[in-house]
Amino acid sequence: MKAAMSKVTNVKELEKKLAAMRRAQEAYAAFTQEEVDRIFFEAAMAANKARIPLAKLAVEETGMGVVEDKVIKNHYAAEYIYNAYRGTKTCGVIEEDRAAGIRKVAEPIGLIAAVIPTTNPTSTAIFKTLLCLKTRNAIILSPHPRAKRCTIEAARVVCEAAVKAGAPENIIGWIDEPSLDMTTLVMRECDCILATGGPGMVRAAYSSGKPALGVGAGNTPAIIDSTADIRLAVNSIIHSKTFDNGMICASEQSVIIPEDVYDSVRREFETRGCYFLDDRERRKVGRTIIINGAVNAKIVGQSASDIAKMAGVDVPPRTKILIGEVTSARLSEPFAHEKLSPVLAMYKAGSFDEALDIAETLVMEGGPGHTSSLFIDPGETEKIERHAERMKTCRIVINMPSSHGGIGDLYNFRLTPSLTLGCGSWGGNSISHNVGVMDLLNIKTVAERRENMLWLRVPEKVYFKRGCMSTALDELGNIMHKKKAFIVTDSFLYQNGYVKPIEEKLDEMGICHTCFFDVAPDPTLACAKDGLKQMVSFEPDVIIALGGGSPMDAAKIMWVMYEHPDVNFEDMAMDFMDIRKRIYIYPEMGKKAYFVAIPTSSGTGSEVTPFAIITDEKTGTKWPLADYELMPDMAVVDTDNMMDQPKGLTAASGIDALTHAIEAYVSVMASDMTDGLALKATQLVFDYLPSAYENGAKDPAAREHMAMAATLAGEAFANAFLGLNHSMAHKLGAFHHIPHGVANALILTYVMRYNANPVPVKMGTFPQYAYPHALERYCEIARYNGLHGRTDQATFNLLIRKIEELRKKIGIPASIREWGIKEENFLATLDEMTESAFNDQCTGANPRYPLMSEIRQLYLLAYYGEDTKKAAEI
Repeated sequence: MKAAMSKVTNVKELEKKLAAMRRAQEAYAAFTQEEVDRIFFEAAMAANKARIPLAKLAVEETGMGVVEDKVIKNHYAAEYIYNAYRGTKTCGVIEEDRAAGIRKVAEPIGLIAAVIPTTNPTSTAIFKTLLCLKTRNAIILSPHPRAKRCTIEAARVVCEAAVKAGAPENIIGWIDEPSLDMTTLVMRECDCILATGGPGMVRAAYSSGKPALGVGAGNTPAIIDSTADIRLAVNSIIHSKTFDNGMICASEQSVIIPEDVYDSVRREFETRGCYFLDDRERRKVGRTIIINGAVNAKIVGQSASDIAKMAGVDVPPRTKILIGEVTSARLSEPFAHEKLSPVLAMYKAGSFDEALDIAETLVMEGGPGHTSSLFIDPGETEKIERHAERMKTCRIVINMPSSHGGIGDLYNFRLTPSLTLGCGSWGGNSISHNVGVMDLLNIKTVAERRENMLWLRVPEKVYFKRGCMSTALDELGNIMHKKKAFIVTDSFLYQNGYVKPIEEKLDEMGICHTCFFDVAPDPTLACAKDGLKQMVSFEPDVIIALGGGSPMDAAKIMWVMYEHPDVNFEDMAMDFMDIRKRIYIYPEMGKKAYFVAIPTSSGTGSEVTPFAIITDEKTGTKWPLADYELMPDMAVVDTDNMMDQPKGLTAASGIDALTHAIEAYVSVMASDMTDGLALKATQLVFDYLPSAYENGAKDPAAREHMAMAATLAGEAFANAFLGLNHSMAHKLGAFHHIPHGVANALILTYVMRYNANPVPVKMGTFPQYAYPHALERYCEIARYNGLHGRTDQATFNLLIRKIEELRKKIGIPASIREWGIKEENFLATLDEMTESAFNDQCTGANPRYPLMSEIRQLYLLAYYGEDTKKAAEI
């Protein structure tokens, strides 16, 4: 239920609101750190959950930007800001040195006035309100008139969550009908101004007579040195410049290239879908983007093709960036300005020193103090130092997309995450850093691109080979001295004697045991709770999950509830961009019970993964849980438990394992550690799945190799994660009850074709992922499996053909329609499936970051069984 909010539409109502907010802030100032942190957490969670509807509303209202990119901004504003300050003390004594006799005490400022721009209307609102909640300040937002609905909705989401968590009711406020008079009054009456917007508004904030944290305009020049990785540089600039159609103020506005690599850089831009304007076209676009010395508001946040259309220039409809080759760095040249759109100036320099001259002029003419960018061999330390000395900017980003790099914590993990970027005295600002911690120093930060730590997480013990189960279970009694074992399985396995060897082994070791065998496919929360009742009554010190994905998922959920009865599954299921930065931290597992996973099918890999899915039977909601606390302690892969899998299960689970391996190999998080596991898994599936399907227990070697393939693929994707194929398959299963492995098979080659496009609309965001190379990665899988074409494309086509032939051999049809899904039912759910797939946890690791419209097209192609080559054209 929404809290009652008094409307603020005139000066009288505003004065009344400000008085109420001051009373709220005075009360909030007395809150403890624990109370503040709980409010901060709940507000961040609420903002994160609302990221998609807020993004849609922002684009709908402003007509600017890209919904999918605004989703990322909102996600970042909630998750990364929360992660950066979750452990920061902001109440009472925050620093103390007893020996020196000094301590520092934190006190709130009071009432903060926040001016919100039309370019980032929801993410900036989330960022600023969260910052004020963490510091016990009240905040009143003055939205841009063209973005008031979405800004107010973002503030309302945060406010209602904060109040529900215990914050005073008027701790967050806003102006419902913004005007110059109202904004001026707010600036005059507040204690401090947090201003983000155009130069005129920022100047007004600084001239208001109140302390102001305002930020200047950006005009980022990017130098691509002769020693740079050109493909990395160009793709990073494209990734940055097309993000939300170029509306982040840190995005590159100009690129400067020494003449010895100029032609190579130009070709790379052209190859990646950028359009170079001829002289006549450049003049037309120049007159369109800058009018009377200022950026034309109509081009801000629009696509390159739409801007070209405004200028009367014909370009391909999927053009990413309009590039004008110019010589003057003065503001008399339209392309030398900050353009807030996918329009880029390109300069040819005779040397690195000349490139520095051009960059310095661009900075001081159009964006002093903001951001500058350099692409260079990291070993060129002397050039890097010269660049840093010359650039009067507070962010100097090296070898990274400047939009993503400038806002912090994406490509350098020590650069403070923020959506308000100070420009220091060079830009007429009071701060020189990314807003978060306030001071009056100009701090110059040189941030080089870094790849953060990766990992390989597997169960403590993985036992395999046919007949290994009895020996593996010996440890429970002889080494661990367990007393009580709780077995979780399904009725089929229980009634057909699969549990008996385990029970006999436990009896032999004197371990008491009981069995819960009511797990159904797609286990529900009710099922898990029924098992939990038995578990709590029995009080086991070891849990043994026997079966496929469903019993293992149910057992993991029971394990969580057994060890931590108060867990909230909605919070646990919250998506994350980076598992290390997630808002919700999973409780520590294993204090009460050791977890053993014994698979009876060859596909899910659940025995070695940190994933589980549970369905709320009351709402139909599926809670996908992912955290390494859910990793089993011991995995026992004994093929004797898999010999009698029926053909349908063999086919579905086998193709599931293949999909796991392929997606893990092309994931943006793939590493040398996971690559070997994934490649070997693909080979085993191709070599042994046909015989395992046809011959079953008559070919025990094939069964054993398939068991190994499933486990290897599980270990690979547990650490590299998956991609769009699984995101889409999850929704086919949820909406149309298609078995998960089959759903993967029905769309696999379409997604591969889509990912392999060498010029994708967008690529995945992860520091290890430098530029699109899915095609090359697919070819490595092909060659590992003995497929060699004359070109990469030919090799890739051989891999696609091999997968389609395998699918036919194991009886999986070629389309969703052939599986039996009625057209009207499919089309009725298409849009909801599309958005759900986009929002699926797996999507973020896909090498090509998908737009919702593209996911929709892929679903349609897969439904009708169209030629997979059409997916490459999306």
